[in-house]
Amino acid sequence: MNTITFKLRQEPELYLEVEDMTPDYCAGKNIAEIAAMPVYMGNQTYTLGDYFDVSGKGGATPDSTKLILNGDLRKIKYIGMKMTAGEIVVNGSTDMYTGAWMKGGTITVNGSVDSFAGIGMEGGSLVINGDAKDYLGAAYRGDWRGMQGGSITVKGNVGSDTGLFMNGGTIDIGGDTDFHVGIHADGGKIIIRGNAKGRLGGQMIKGEIIVLGEVERMLPSFLHVGQTEIELDGKMIPVQVWQGDMGDRHDKRKGEYIYGKLYLKTAEEEEGKKVERREKVKLSDEQKAELAALFKDAPETSANELKKVLKEKYGIEMKSMQVSRLLHELQRD
Repeated sequence: MNTITFKLRQEPELYLEVEDMTPDYCAGKNIAEIAAMPVYMGNQTYTLGDYFDVSGKGGATPDSTKLILNGDLRKIKYIGMKMTAGEIVVNGSTDMYTGAWMKGGTITVNGSVDSFAGIGMEGGSLVINGDAKDYLGAAYRGDWRGMQGGSITVKGNVGSDTGLFMNGGTIDIGGDTDFHVGIHADGGKIIIRGNAKGRLGGQMIKGEIIVLGEVERMLPSFLHVGQTEIELDGKMIPVQVWQGDMGDRHDKRKGEYIYGKLYLKTAEEEEGKKVERREKVKLSDEQKAELAALFKDAPETSANELKKVLKEKYGIEMKSMQVSRLLHELQRD
């Protein structure tokens, strides 16, 4: 594979849009032609060579071309947009739309990315070794077609609205997530290896969300249907199974409704050491009545707030998931 190296020479005053910085565009071109690539800042047009030093040689085809980008690229947008083949390695952090609408090839970012990375993605692999902001693998504003295929791997944390309108593919998150992960999902899989905030899977129709940490607050429109084991990373892990969003429309297959699934990891033995299982704490009817009266005029109470009251008022410590279920029960009553 032939390699072309781009080194940022000067930081753009605003934000530079490099819509053609892909192996597709660079394949078969010489360095002078690549440096003459039009780029945009606001309503002004520049050339790539105005901001980058370009060296090396591309391949004859996109799949034989590798791009290496060096420098602080936090003001560079659209890296790898709509690429179909080849490889891009970014040694730094990037601005918005990294890997947007990509259909093939591989992008590795040795840093963090801003919002809208991998939106509308159809294929290929996007690996982010730092954090990602909002709308990762989501749909563009006003569109219903989010990520449809391929894979996105984030080693750190992600922002809100990850997987919005997701239809296919896999998003694997090594850290924690913000609100609204997997909302409106109609397929695909999201793996959260850390903790998730609330509104997880809102209006989800199909697809899977796996959470290995804790969920701050479950939506009341998800139904707990039991427990099972699923395979992840070549191992079988025990999980609680929730299905939903029960408040949205769902298709039928062979006469049965199809629901999205949330799999929440339960305690297990790890590396030969038994994990201590905390006894499930039950409240008396009197305590439940007191709590219901206390939160009657506070419908937006969070699970963390309830957890704090349980500790201070009754000296009771509960796991986050049990607190979430209790909160749903109190709100129904």
